[in-house]
Amino acid sequence: MEKVIEIKNANIFQEDNLILSDVSLSINKGEFVYIIGRVGSGKTSLIKTITAELPMKEGEGTICDFNLKTLKRKQVPHLRRRIGVVFQDFQLLTDRSVYDNLLFVLKSTGWKDKAKIKQRIADVLEMVALKFKDYKMPHQLSGGEQQRVVIARALLNNPDIILADEPTGNLDSETSEGIMQIMQEIAANGKSVLMATHNHHLIKKFPGRTLKCEKGKLTETEQVSEIDFDSLME
Repeated sequence: MEKVIEIKNANIFQEDNLILSDVSLSINKGEFVYIIGRVGSGKTSLIKTITAELPMKEGEGTICDFNLKTLKRKQVPHLRRRIGVVFQDFQLLTDRSVYDNLLFVLKSTGWKDKAKIKQRIADVLEMVALKFKDYKMPHQLSGGEQQRVVIARALLNNPDIILADEPTGNLDSETSEGIMQIMQEIAANGKSVLMATHNHHLIKKFPGRTLKCEKGKLTETEQVSEIDFDSLME
């Protein structure tokens, strides 16, 4: 299988503070993986290391064929175009329509052909079932619809990996399940998904490989039933 994330014996730091030690992680193309753990356990730090927002100081890491240890600053934008990020708090431009939010991303990443831009925006909005809401402003959309716009935005540059940091954290259970179905379809279409979540109901309903951040370590959990979700919420 083609590996899109390969991390070996890495120590994950926030400035000079060691957050996770001796991390080894391998994710294949098209694989859906959960990462769980308490707030402050290292989930977000690991995601920021994968996107080169935090430097890899110790260990080895290859993301979409980019070596994190030797990555030059000018290469970082090229790495990030291979990664789509979905945030909990949407981070949409509130003064622009759905279409213009997506247009902003494409223009800022070098797209110039107007016909190709229009087609790409139509394609990603169709993927998230928002094809006819491109004219809406963010405040005219429900929370679930706004999150689908965020997923569409993450898909614009056809990334190899989707990193989702608590993407259902502000949504009700029914809306969350709709978002999960979209995320699983994305993985089924060949993109890798690494999703940080606290939502044990979703993990039980949509089971998948699960990694756990705890006590400065990243470990793999074999069975969802073995996870003490209450401890993760403390």
